[in-house]
Amino acid sequence: MSLALDSGMPPLDLAGPPFSTFERWPPWLFYLPVALYWTWLAVRHGSPTLPTLVNPALEAGGLCGESKTASLLQLGLEGRRRLAPFTSMARSSQEGAWRQDLERALAALAERQIGFPIVAKPDISCKGTGVRVIADSGQLGDYLANFPLGESVILQKLVEEQGEAGVFYVRKPGEAGGRIVSLTLKYFPTVVGDGRSTLEELIRADRRAGGIAGIYLKRHGRQRHRVLAPGETFRLVFTGNHCKGALFRNGNGFVTRAMEESFDAIAREIPEFYFGRFDVRFASLAALQQGEEFTIIEFNGAGSEATHIWDRATTLVEAYRTLFRHADLMFEIAGTNRARGFRPTAAVKLVGLYLNQQRLMRAYPSTE
Repeated sequence: MSLALDSGMPPLDLAGPPFSTFERWPPWLFYLPVALYWTWLAVRHGSPTLPTLVNPALEAGGLCGESKTASLLQLGLEGRRRLAPFTSMARSSQEGAWRQDLERALAALAERQIGFPIVAKPDISCKGTGVRVIADSGQLGDYLANFPLGESVILQKLVEEQGEAGVFYVRKPGEAGGRIVSLTLKYFPTVVGDGRSTLEELIRADRRAGGIAGIYLKRHGRQRHRVLAPGETFRLVFTGNHCKGALFRNGNGFVTRAMEESFDAIAREIPEFYFGRFDVRFASLAALQQGEEFTIIEFNGAGSEATHIWDRATTLVEAYRTLFRHADLMFEIAGTNRARGFRPTAAVKLVGLYLNQQRLMRAYPSTE
């Protein structure tokens, strides 16, 4: 395996075990202790939906089912300055109307002066589901034709810089400033052709990619028998999501005070925002450490995770310690906001948001 690296990203050591002890566990098994801990916290705090108050101005606190467009529109001046330009639109509710939808989408892109290539992604989703790079109007038409009727899609400028990070921010109500509690550096694996091997053979021969070959082959199944030319690189994943095959490393040692001040300024402009993760792209980690020259591609609230735990060097104890500590913070902040007069989302509504999100994720076009 090689990696799609920019000079601004730290070198990545691929020696040693390719996976952590728990990295390939079934999600239900890994998250079972976390679910039990959340249940205990809910009983202790007297509300199963209390976490929806961790960010009172976001729908359900950003726990699930919220509109990404609505969240992005809450960014203040500094956040909008850093945000990759985007537009959003709802698909027609009529079958076969995708051509009209394409015309509306092209007009919206032109109005925002966003040219191809772009990134298309669902307005309601998680874990990178339905995200695809769109090179031209033909690909956009195909994406829209396969998008659920009546649902909203975000069309965002493709950020060319390959450096990507997840920046997890926390501030307690009343605190003068927030802090970065997790920094995840994201790498995008590629395989390199030799003129003889098929894409599938190259993937299966790799120490890490071969261990999760099903993820990559499901995405690139139509090209699995293609023989890559000598030296040709093939990127296995675009979205910076661990479950889609991106490679994560713990970047907590790179956090600086200048970074914290920069993200604190952005977060404090968002109404009643205390807990969540900013996903950013950049050309230079050094510039990011100075709080400069990075682009926000999205931010998430209560449903965010400290993704540095998916570094292969993280032990199971360390992972749970991190997840439990962040759950404690979430319930503590939400409890403070409840005492300030906010009321949590009703359980029936929260379940409805979750079920709607799951339904939509099954209907979206495949992730690139």
